[in-house]
Amino acid sequence: MSLAGKTLFISGGSRGIGLAIALRAARDGANVTIAAKTDRPHPKLPGTIHTAAEEIEAAGGRGLAVVCDIREEAQVERAVAATVDAFGGIDICVNNASAIQLTGTLETRMKRFDLMHEVNARGTFLVSKCCIPHLKKAQNPHILTLSPPLDMQAKWFKNHVAYTMAKFGMSMCTLGMSAEFAEDGIAVNSLWPLTAIDTAAVRNVLGGEALARMSRSPEIVADAAHAILTRPARETTGNFFIDERVLRETGVSDFSRYAPDATGPLAGDFFVPDAVLEETDTEVRPIG
Repeated sequence: MSLAGKTLFISGGSRGIGLAIALRAARDGANVTIAAKTDRPHPKLPGTIHTAAEEIEAAGGRGLAVVCDIREEAQVERAVAATVDAFGGIDICVNNASAIQLTGTLETRMKRFDLMHEVNARGTFLVSKCCIPHLKKAQNPHILTLSPPLDMQAKWFKNHVAYTMAKFGMSMCTLGMSAEFAEDGIAVNSLWPLTAIDTAAVRNVLGGEALARMSRSPEIVADAAHAILTRPARETTGNFFIDERVLRETGVSDFSRYAPDATGPLAGDFFVPDAVLEETDTEVRPIG
């Protein structure tokens, strides 16, 4: 149950969930490449690829910061090559990078539509594609994508068709690649949170401080990701995992530490199927 000595390639991991996954792996002694755009401090967003690498080193791992816009094929290829040069291979690919805009059809500019599809669906496909030749050589290879279950209900589309299409595009990579690379022993799975997660997107785009108080910390997703990535790859593929359910399977029953300031129901995340909400003991206010 350790990622010691494993090499993770994480897209968009300079902050939030991606960084939390990186630090959880680093505490085991893993090697982690942070492949993201933020090379210099951003006025509204915390962290850069360099501060993330420093945190990884401080946590006990080895960090590599690589400037990478996953919309650019050459940049992804260089980032993957740099990872292999630095650490000798790639064991785990984490597709974390994502773009969001929750607007209706008439309010969505095509420039923003293109951005979401280039980062979310195309970026996940490209990063996975570039990592797979190296994953085929790994002992327990995993691709883990931060994307939702394919719950094809109109309520998930009606208020933001473009975003849902782009996000579900990431999940379709999981659906297809899990079957395509099953004989190679590469686990391909998606992971999604039951509740909203306190990230920059929540604070800056979705609901500010009020929603953040109804959210869990990124560490719950990181702990769930760790539990998945330490499983045998050939026995763990083609799944659309929900973070709380993963941790309950490992014996966790008290989730209060992930939302220590919450005083009432937590906000449910987008795309969580009704059946999942019905079976949890967690008090969740559903959306959609």
